[in-house]
Amino acid sequence: MKYLFNLVWITSFLLLSCSKKDEPTPEIVPTNLSVSATVSTDNSGNVVFVASATNANTYEYDFGNGIFQTVANGNVTYKYPASGTYTVNVIAKSANGKQISKSIQVIVTVSLSLIWSEEFNTAGNPDAAKWSYDIGTGSGGWGNNELQYYTNRTDNASVSNGTLKITAAKENYNGSAYTSARLITKDKFSFKYGKIEISAKMPVGGGTWPALWMLGSNINAATWPACGEIDIMEHKGNELNKIFGTVHHPAKYGANADGGNVVITNATTSFHKYAVEWNALSIKFIVDDAVFYTVANANTLPFNQPFFILLNVAMGGNFGGTIDPSFTTGTMEVDYIRVYQ
Repeated sequence: MKYLFNLVWITSFLLLSCSKKDEPTPEIVPTNLSVSATVSTDNSGNVVFVASATNANTYEYDFGNGIFQTVANGNVTYKYPASGTYTVNVIAKSANGKQISKSIQVIVTVSLSLIWSEEFNTAGNPDAAKWSYDIGTGSGGWGNNELQYYTNRTDNASVSNGTLKITAAKENYNGSAYTSARLITKDKFSFKYGKIEISAKMPVGGGTWPALWMLGSNINAATWPACGEIDIMEHKGNELNKIFGTVHHPAKYGANADGGNVVITNATTSFHKYAVEWNALSIKFIVDDAVFYTVANANTLPFNQPFFILLNVAMGGNFGGTIDPSFTTGTMEVDYIRVYQ
């Protein structure tokens, strides 16, 4: 009897074990997903998101601007860097990977604040606390076969009557046939993202090549073009009134750079506002408050780090072209530079 009892018990145990083992694991599917958004009324760009769902372990947020974040409890505050209407998608996931999603739209207004400016109100040399100079011809004319020698003389860069004047001149100087100036804020001021606006008037003369631009602050370590370059404005004296906006990076640089242009009026006789709006998603080139070209930014590009400012007038070179033999002097005037974030 004891043997029979044990046999019955073992058989029952095995049958019960097999029955439990063969049962499928129940699927846990999230349900009842709700998502809400509270946009800050102070125009800071802050938005408070609250998501909840039954059987959800995690919530994946796509903020509608290329930024993603995963949170456990569904609550997150995100600060948008720019105004806009964004479609936000939330995915609620259960422990076994089942998911549901929901999208909502948020309208965000972001007010920019002035963080740095140069008004050029003090006559004399440019402010040494803000500006230094690139001196000389550089390697191969700064890499573009330019013909000027950059100096730090007041003949080539000075402030008077409320504007900075960078003057290119035809003169023999240290082996070059022309002189000019290139001012930089390197190691004095740089910024990451925001808006930079420069009011300027272009020089007259075939072969002049004025530029308002920026370089990545890591240029010493990364070198160009890995550091990235943002040309806020370039103008050719040989193509009067045509304004160029361009970016350079390892995949697109030099003659293959990514840029656009627009034709304006009175570039050499009137001040115009040249600007760039820059964030993690895009770089927008603007003249007189009108966007004329947009470059998509991405985390694979070097435009997600601090950049410093450069102002110069080059002569000739690959971009400036043939210099008018009758050229004597040409001056770019800059009324102000303002940086907002």
